[in-house]
Amino acid sequence: MLPTIADVLALETVRRGSPRVVAGADRLDTKVRWVHVGEIVDIAHLLRGGELVLTTGVALPEDPEKLADYIGELSSVGASGLIVELGRRFVRELPRVVVKTAEEHGLPVIVLTRETPFVQITESVHARIIDIQLEELRASEQLHEVFTELSVEGASPAEVLAQVARLSGRPVLLENLAHQVLACESAGRDAGALLAGWETRSRGVAPAERTAYDPASGWLVTTVGARGHDWGRLILLCDAQPSPRDMVLAERAATTLALGRLLERHQESLERQAHGTIITGIVTHAYADPDEAAARARALGVPLTGRKLVSVVIRPTDPIDQALDGQAQLGELAEATAAACRDARLPALVGALDQERVGVLLPLPPRTHAEPALTSLAERLRVLWRPGSAFVLATGSVVESIRDVRRSFLEAEQVADVAVRQPDGRPFYRLPDLRLRGLLHLLRDDARLQTFAERELGPLLAHDAQRGGDLTRILRVYLDSGRNKAVAAQKAHLSRPAFYDRLRRLERILDTDLDDVESCLSLHVALLALESFRREGR
Repeated sequence: MLPTIADVLALETVRRGSPRVVAGADRLDTKVRWVHVGEIVDIAHLLRGGELVLTTGVALPEDPEKLADYIGELSSVGASGLIVELGRRFVRELPRVVVKTAEEHGLPVIVLTRETPFVQITESVHARIIDIQLEELRASEQLHEVFTELSVEGASPAEVLAQVARLSGRPVLLENLAHQVLACESAGRDAGALLAGWETRSRGVAPAERTAYDPASGWLVTTVGARGHDWGRLILLCDAQPSPRDMVLAERAATTLALGRLLERHQESLERQAHGTIITGIVTHAYADPDEAAARARALGVPLTGRKLVSVVIRPTDPIDQALDGQAQLGELAEATAAACRDARLPALVGALDQERVGVLLPLPPRTHAEPALTSLAERLRVLWRPGSAFVLATGSVVESIRDVRRSFLEAEQVADVAVRQPDGRPFYRLPDLRLRGLLHLLRDDARLQTFAERELGPLLAHDAQRGGDLTRILRVYLDSGRNKAVAAQKAHLSRPAFYDRLRRLERILDTDLDDVESCLSLHVALLALESFRREGR
């Protein structure tokens, strides 16, 4: 930030000359790029603009027209101002023509009423300019280090914006070309107020340059994109004209965001990341005020207020192998889910919850029933996702407040974790659909349930472990077949005599009667509990 004429006048070396502004008092905020001492009348052609000219006036002409030309030429080449020391050429004051012409051209003119060594003025001003330039270089180097590190680490847009807000102390937002907010860092300001009516406000700010400040809105806007493909805008909210450092900060952040997108490989889109961040924020209570979550969602085109809110969790039925680019698979599922929501005309937040599950927050109009909407979503997703790949769509309770969404999501996650083990092809699953399996899943961490399963099945599990047997599987087949021995033998691919022999061995090991209904019920519950433990462990 270059010093202004007002800054120069505040310097001690200038104040010793008792300076007095005689023209252009309203232009003292003019920047001073350099100070030039010149005692010749045709000095203008030696200047490049931004110079503050110092002179005693000894070589200036007496002809008023030539004096006016002198002032006009200084103004035309962009001189920032003129300082004249009185006492040699002009004793008490400058000629009126000088003052009048300077006012007409808007050129600040200052007189020094005391003799002042010009070398002291030039040294002090130039030292100030050089110090500022060095400070800007250091700041630029710091920004370079910060954003290079972010690029190398593959930082998310939210992390990039957090650094911008920290370095500038100002709110910063990232939007797409549809003027939907992909990420927002409020820097301590009210996020709801920042995002209110965002799309309308944003469309009204359209600078012609890639990086420009819009005084009307107070926005510093930088286009984000690379290789000729722009995809968004970074907006820094400023209370006043941004400094050169702010400009560099915004441009470096935009470059980092563009580079991050170019380097993306099989990752979520920025829109999915933005949606996922809001969902995670709601579930983890990251937002102190639920209205902030609503404002962020509204800025993405998803209204949450005044709606019935349905939490949905989607899991592929086949285990995701993270070693084989599982993130890409889950990213494809999230994108397909978002496309299915658009096809069904259901505005929704869609994003990955973790490495296995996609979350959907579905806001429905008050009179809309959730079941048809969920069925339509499931049907479209089966068409849009990978052919031959199956999934379960689980839903939590319908709620009417963002405060209750967390509970609904936790319920949907539990339903999905149970349903994915034995899907039966239904469009979607709710907690009442899971019955006993759902109850056992909810109680899987209870030590009493674990003790019960071990007491019922411990001898059998130890027998199979020591002998490498499969009697546990035989018991499961028998119970799953409703204790129909003929059907169970067929499912086990054994002859009836061989199957009956295994049942007798089971009765000896477990010390129980497999024709007793209550005993079989107890064993069946223990097997379901054991399945819950083992799957949770994997």
